[in-house]
Amino acid sequence: MLKIIVKEGENIDRALKRYKRKYRDVKVLQQLRERKQYVKPSVQRRAEIQKAAYKEQLFKED
Repeated sequence: MLKIIVKEGENIDRALKRYKRKYRDVKVLQQLRERKQYVKPSVQRRAEIQKAAYKEQLFKED
């Protein structure tokens, strides 16, 4: 559970911004989407290898 302590005199918009940043950094939504359906370990490994190859190709072009 994420806790954001609102400091005295702090704007509520600023506190919401801190909450959203913390929520995004914890990757809660990403975990929920991944757990929606089961992915076989072999398929997951293959996807990671493809992603790594794609990233390597991007950096070689620069």
